[in-house]
Amino acid sequence: MSDTPTVAVFRPDDDRLADAVSLLEELGATPVADPMLEVDPTDATPRTDADYVILTSKTGAELVSAAGWEPGDATVCAIGPATADALSDAGYTVDIVPEEYTSSGLVATLEGDVDGARIEVARSDHGSPVLLEGLEDAGAYVHETILYRLVRPADSGGSAELAAEGGLDAACFTSSLTAEHFLEAAATRGVREETLAGLTDVTVGVIGEPTAETADTLGIDVDVVPEEATFGALARETLEAARATRE
Repeated sequence: MSDTPTVAVFRPDDDRLADAVSLLEELGATPVADPMLEVDPTDATPRTDADYVILTSKTGAELVSAAGWEPGDATVCAIGPATADALSDAGYTVDIVPEEYTSSGLVATLEGDVDGARIEVARSDHGSPVLLEGLEDAGAYVHETILYRLVRPADSGGSAELAAEGGLDAACFTSSLTAEHFLEAAATRGVREETLAGLTDVTVGVIGEPTAETADTLGIDVDVVPEEATFGALARETLEAARATRE
């Protein structure tokens, strides 16, 4: 590994990718931007008769704002600070952000208060079932609105080829779907097995245990799961681990 480790990042090709690249550069890495997610809006909007409305992404916040959706008297919940900031920037009041920025963290925060409540979950088509099942188990009436679908960009996969060639030092997966799409892209380019083999020498960081479980199922060994489910924590801890392996 050189003094500037090469790190693959898979965020959608918008300000999230730009911010991730900037952060990695500030941390002394050479980012390899390879977006694995592309947003395909459904033009649906959340219901307006719920007691609680849950948004789970910055993209979802931006889409409901663009559609002119109003929460009325509902308690607005964000899965984490990035979603909360996007909602606040759009003029919404955010009432609840869990201490743990995950679906299970939201369930833990809400489960004591939602027996009999109507909950609207507005998110992508790849949301974790943990959120819906956990709230239903707590006695809530849960409805899900799919705001957008997440698809793999046709030109993705450059980082997979780099891993196959031994040219990647670290990778930061921000969801189960980024890991799945990464290997799909590798397969499309005809290097899936070589990529998996190359990843054994790559420091792999993931956000959250669900992504770690998906990676394990796919045959990807995970080295880092930060306690805080943010890209900043993921990038810093993955780079620290990558540099430690060199010493």
